[in-house]
Amino acid sequence: MSVPSSAGPAGVRLGTTPGRAVVAAATLGSGMTLVDGTVVNVALKTIGEDLGAGVSELQWVTNGYLLSLASLILLGGSLGDRFGRRRVFVIGTWWFALASLLCGLAPTSQVLIVARVLQGMGAALLMPGSLSMIQGAFVKEDRPKAIGTWSGLGAIAAAVGPLLGGALVQYADWRWIFLINLPVAVLTVVIAQRWVPETRDTGAAPHFDVAGAVLAALALGGTTYALIEWGGVPGWVALGVAAVTGVLFGQLERRSDHPMLPLGIFADRTFSAANAMTFVVYAALGALLFFLVIQLQTVSGYGPLQAGLATLPITICMVLLAAKGGELAARIGPRVPMTVGPLVMAAGTLLLLAVDDEVNYWLDVMPGITVFGLGLALLVAPLTATVLAAAPDQHAGVASGVNNAVARSGSLLAVAALPLAVGLGGAEYAEASAMDAAYGEAVVICAFLLVVGGIFSWLTIRNPLG
Repeated sequence: MSVPSSAGPAGVRLGTTPGRAVVAAATLGSGMTLVDGTVVNVALKTIGEDLGAGVSELQWVTNGYLLSLASLILLGGSLGDRFGRRRVFVIGTWWFALASLLCGLAPTSQVLIVARVLQGMGAALLMPGSLSMIQGAFVKEDRPKAIGTWSGLGAIAAAVGPLLGGALVQYADWRWIFLINLPVAVLTVVIAQRWVPETRDTGAAPHFDVAGAVLAALALGGTTYALIEWGGVPGWVALGVAAVTGVLFGQLERRSDHPMLPLGIFADRTFSAANAMTFVVYAALGALLFFLVIQLQTVSGYGPLQAGLATLPITICMVLLAAKGGELAARIGPRVPMTVGPLVMAAGTLLLLAVDDEVNYWLDVMPGITVFGLGLALLVAPLTATVLAAAPDQHAGVASGVNNAVARSGSLLAVAALPLAVGLGGAEYAEASAMDAAYGEAVVICAFLLVVGGIFSWLTIRNPLG
């Protein structure tokens, strides 16, 4: 039986220099990937005009990143557990930075899509490490607060993406939304290399599960591609590949003495339920931000910066209240925050139905986006802490990889499938009448998903005893 271990100083405390460094490096690294997950939405319209791309190509600018990220993030978590979480995190950060450079220099939409796929690969290495470094380095009593801090700052990064993207697109060039990652990556690596202790699972097998890694990537990648190409022949072929490789992966991992993904972690009801909740919430979150920023530009006449600024209340809510949400969950348990949070988000989502061609920001946008941000601040830290607390310490990287894969898959499903589901294909995203009709349907679907998530949490999440 493997046990948690550290290759460096064990038992880091939150208020110390190493403690602050672990949180800083983890937040900068994951924040960089989260910003890129939302910043691109604001720039899509401008990228499409500059590179002559249609809606399908613009979807692949987003989905190419999410495809490689979802396919490989489980592998990234497992590599960190075995070969060192800091080491894999640093490698992923450098990879992400170089891919960002290629994105910023891309001369065509096709090159940009390839570069985004490479970006997703780098993110798959660094994202699980950002969370598992915290879980592996901190003493147990400091983990909830550290995770809460990381979750809150990460959510701020995701929310500030549209604001940053809007400013860069409007006053500089859309290419800077990628090039800005380079100095952030350098700072992240310097902090990680100098102060973050190395941790790993010393009970891991000496030989890596190559077959398991390949099957997992095919299963996750096939599922993701099937969502992107849903309804077409390639989608059905990808779904078949995903089903076959998924079954083979399960059989292989069940028989292995040292599996890449210990299937036993899913036997924990809380772990499985919290991951299901993650999928639903991030599907709604990804879809809402995707549709809102385009609606504001295409229908309401906002510029890129205005569209980005419109989401600023989410950032303010996360800055002021995310840590409080984690503290509340630590006192009363995660069940109530994980139930009420999505319901509040759903209420805010429905308020955003008022966004149209005669929008008044203070009456039609700010109330809805603020209520949405309040619900997100209440939910995000308890959700992440609940997932990790339900998994053994030695599998922190795998557990983080699973949760991140679920979150990215939820966002992917929304961005890939929802536009088609509400009749938005071809170049309709640039036509005000078509976009307005699709936006209304999409907002209602997002609110429904969040209500389902809140009810599901109440029925499945239990507070820890004691």
